[in-house]
Amino acid sequence: MKVKNRKDYRTRRHYRRRKKIAGTQERPRLCASVSNKHIYVELIDDDAEVTLASSSTASAKSKKNVESAHLLGKTVGESAVKMGVKSVVFDTGGHKYHGRIKAVSEGAREAGLKF
Repeated sequence: MKVKNRKDYRTRRHYRRRKKIAGTQERPRLCASVSNKHIYVELIDDDAEVTLASSSTASAKSKKNVESAHLLGKTVGESAVKMGVKSVVFDTGGHKYHGRIKAVSEGAREAGLKF
């Protein structure tokens, strides 16, 4: 696959990282995805191929900035703790770990999740 643009670079990074991480029932995968308008976060059990919980800034009707990403991480973290999940595997979706992605993970840590 010849790399043509930034999206291709991100896709290749994502495939490369996903070969090494997988979510289980005890330790699901916390997948963060960023679009131009919104941020989406899911808790995924890859063994059973089931989404345990999900949330986005589209449902919260908030903006796409770092503060809303932090609140989104807190929301998903609190719902995961209610379900009995204590630790997760973090999947950045091929994005760099800074800005909105970092804010999501910090919010989830504040809610009580361990990475």
